Formats: sequence, structure tokens, C-alpha cells
Amino acid sequence: MKNTILSARGLCKSFAHNGGQLHILSHVGLELYKGDFTVIMGASGSGKSTLLYTLSGMDRATAGQVIYNGRDIVAMKEKELAKLRHTDFGFIFQQMHLVSNLSLLENVLVPGYLDKSKTAAEVKTRAGELLEQMGISKVETHLPSQVSGGEQQRCAIARAVINTPALLFADEPTGALNRKNTTEVLNLLTELNRSGQSILMVTHDMRAALRATRLLYLVDGKIMGDLELAPYLPEEEKSRETQVNAWLSSMEW
Repeated sequence: MKNTILSARGLCKSFAHNGGQLHILSHVGLELYKGDFTVIMGASGSGKSTLLYTLSGMDRATAGQVIYNGRDIVAMKEKELAKLRHTDFGFIFQQMHLVSNLSLLENVLVPGYLDKSKTAAEVKTRAGELLEQMGISKVETHLPSQVSGGEQQRCAIARAVINTPALLFADEPTGALNRKNTTEVLNLLTELNRSGQSILMVTHDMRAALRATRLLYLVDGKIMGDLELAPYLPEEEKSRETQVNAWLSSMEW
């Protein structure tokens, strides 16, 4: 039996628009499970990114609950949310948002130093290990502008997991990358998931979707499909792609 890591109940999100309300999420109910690589798909404007931001506390729900560790994220004060996002959640975005005047190593170290449960030496050791794992230790002293987009994104992944988050949120993490860099980043995310990292990712890219152990399909702010998959194996990619394509077609993707 899977263990729930985060759940949503009756989650709604709307915005004021032309004198009325534009409804983005409509009474979403969802359980995310520990150890899953969950991927959200859907047409443009279906509410994918809004759902990710609302579940992570980066955006406030209009109504409903997001339960994590027995507490409702929606009801938390901003200071509590900031701490939660730092200690328990990690984030990767399409744009890397690295600090331009800091080296790759320094970009990873900064959030690590904010974790007061570890010594500076422990943080530096972990950062070095992560950069090695991400394959960018040889350029750790370089500025972001001095490395490729793929290397920047791998640095962003290291930064996101430096504090060992319970849940890693990824919004189109391969959207700005070429095919080679996309494969390298997806391999790293798959490796992290195999080691036990829970991941929630939004994507429109089939290559990224194939790495999921669970696919959710969003239509007009509602979850209309939920597909469980076996862990990804490269040698089974073709058959997996056929399975996922058939499912997406049934969702009218």
C-alpha cells in the first residue's frame, strides 16, 4: 500500500477577469504518493502549472485544502509557507533562475547554508557530491553564463535537492533544452526517483512523460485521467510510448 505524501481536497483556483471570475482549477481531489514520479499533462491552459503552484504553496488556492504532514498549506501564513518551501519542498523550473554573479557551486551552497541543522562543512560536502552526481563538478567554479543550458539546469536540480526535500516540484524542466540536454536531465530525475525522491512534474513533452510512474491528465482544471506505470526502463521505451500514446489519445490529447 502506498503512503500519501500530499493530498488536495476540493481545490479551486480562480482569478478576477473582465468583471467576473476565471476558474482555473475546479474542485480538484488528489493524492500524491511517496516515491512516485507523478507527471501532469494536459492541453495548454488546462491548469497544469497552476495546480503545481497551488499544491506547493507558491500560489494560494481560492478554496479547498492541501494537506501535508497533517497541516493545511492553504491556511498557512506566508512565513510558514516560506519555511516549508525551503525545508520540505524543492523546485525546478523551465528557466533556471540561477544567481548570475555566483558560481555553480555557490548557487547550490546558498540554500544549503540556510539549513541550520547542518554544519557548513556538511553542506559543502553534500554540494560537492551532488555536483559530481549531476556531472558538472568540473565546471563548479564557472558562472551560469559560462556553461550550457543543460549544465545550468543540472545545477538547478542540485540546488533543488541540496536540503533533501520530501517532494520535488518540476515545471517544464526540459522546456528550454535541446534533445541531448533533455535526455541528460530526464536521466538525472529518473535516477533521483529510483533513489526514493518523490517528484511532481508538469510537462507537454512526451519524452518527459515516459519517465513517469503515474500520469495525470487535466482538462479545464479537472483531473480526467489517471494512469499507473511501471518504473521506466530504457529498453522498454518503445512499448511504453505506445501505451502512453494510446492513453493520451483516449484523453483526446
